[in-house]
Amino acid sequence: MSDICVAYWSGTGNTEAMAQAIGAGITAAGKSADVVPMETISPADLKDQAVWVLGCPAMGAEELEDGTVEPFVSELEGFASGKKVALFGSYDWGDGEWMRTWAERMEQAGAQIVGGEGLICHGTPGADAIDECESLGREVAGL
Repeated sequence: MSDICVAYWSGTGNTEAMAQAIGAGITAAGKSADVVPMETISPADLKDQAVWVLGCPAMGAEELEDGTVEPFVSELEGFASGKKVALFGSYDWGDGEWMRTWAERMEQAGAQIVGGEGLICHGTPGADAIDECESLGREVAGL
């Protein structure tokens, strides 16, 4: 795997666009990025990495997608202590509760959240959101 893995799940393409922009920011900062759908890797692939970037849109009543992301994150919690984790995702309704909850879970597992409590974007990411994603990628690359 490359220097930094950006693992995401996307239902409509919005979170995928965010992942690609984060990867571009990592690359622009001089690191290499693997931007991969979560269903194509195992949580164990991240075990030896010091920095993770994880993305998931809000689902249902502001929760993580339960078929792929929830089991992936549950397994990561077992070895998240001491890791630096950046979280991101898109939403269509609500106020970002799913991201705050996700960040709290990772912190309770011992991870340090990078970039605040997670980067969220309402709907399709526009130019400003893409810029924020690229900035997060550059921040992650500097760790």
